[in-house]
Amino acid sequence: MKLASRLDRIEPFYVMECAKAADRIAAGPLCDPAHGGRPMIYLNIGEPDFTAVPLAVEAAARCMAEGRTQYTQATGLPELREAIARWYGTRFGLAIAPERIVITAGASAALQLITLALIDEGDEVLLPDPSYPCNRHFVAAAGGRAVLLPAGAEHRFQLDADAVRRAWGARTRGVLLASPSNPTGTSIERAEMRRIVEAVRERGGFTLVDEIYLGLSYDEAFGHSALEHGVGHGDDVIAINSFSKYFGMTGWRLGWLVLPEALVSAVEKLAQNLYICASSLAQHAALACFEPASLAECERRREAFRARRDFVVPALDRLGLEVPVKPDGAFYAYADVSAHAASSWDFCFDLMRRAQVALTPGRDFGPHAGERFLRLSFARSMGELHEAVDRLEQALAG
Repeated sequence: MKLASRLDRIEPFYVMECAKAADRIAAGPLCDPAHGGRPMIYLNIGEPDFTAVPLAVEAAARCMAEGRTQYTQATGLPELREAIARWYGTRFGLAIAPERIVITAGASAALQLITLALIDEGDEVLLPDPSYPCNRHFVAAAGGRAVLLPAGAEHRFQLDADAVRRAWGARTRGVLLASPSNPTGTSIERAEMRRIVEAVRERGGFTLVDEIYLGLSYDEAFGHSALEHGVGHGDDVIAINSFSKYFGMTGWRLGWLVLPEALVSAVEKLAQNLYICASSLAQHAALACFEPASLAECERRREAFRARRDFVVPALDRLGLEVPVKPDGAFYAYADVSAHAASSWDFCFDLMRRAQVALTPGRDFGPHAGERFLRLSFARSMGELHEAVDRLEQALAG
């Protein structure tokens, strides 16, 4: 059977390949207590150990009991769109019309919809290297070409306006950013984000910003939405967000887009045809995320993540795994392995076997310096993080 040629533009998702390898080792004698083994500690996957807040779980149960599981509008429950709009107002001081918000089946569906709506065959989109690999593959799946621009520690591993201006060409349509970023946990400074938006606007392009970790910002200087730099609170900036990270609803597959009003009908048409609507059960549950008790719990969890960051980053530096830019958001540390190994890929596989700690090599995140860096997810308990650091210290000393 002949496969579609677009698959040639989609690379394997190495994070998942590493996870499979970690599971194989975890099922073997190295992790079997009967053979003197110890459990694998998984610091490779970006999934919070906190799950959905209690009120969301209760709301889902009520929804099922009452049979409220029918399709919603393709754009989502009106009351959920209104709740998200109010959250932008209270959390970020932004006036966002609910009609500009489209509920999606996770941030992945949001990215698929918006890339299909904006990108034609051969169009180019600028992204930083390093960046989350699926973002560039959404561009490729829409027929476009992701242009990865090296972004080093001196730029917080993010694009700046000068890089955008230099790289902009005849086929360039826009930029796809993430702030805070996976894999680095770093954000774009407010003034620089404004300059990027202005540079793109001058060239008639689009600014897409993946903000799925925005709720998990730890430093006041960076906890801002790119929407504030658009005309009329983001009317020419497109934000992607999700209930997965800050709200802990990963498997519920629920996200949203904030769109310019002129794009809503186009995205709605695509959503109607591609998946009809996001899960109605997840949408009803998500309404409870905006209750005061739920938001207070999410804030408590954010502080727990901050404490984990403040433990992990100095610990890695002490082990010679330097984190050149302290993460200001998300739950990742991007560490340089060059003091210990030439290849982060080999280094991570070695640590799986010798320390029973699963980490993510940088290969997924871009070719510029992927072999130098690994990503550690501190979305695990503090106890697991302490144990992991102890094991790494023993392995690196041996």
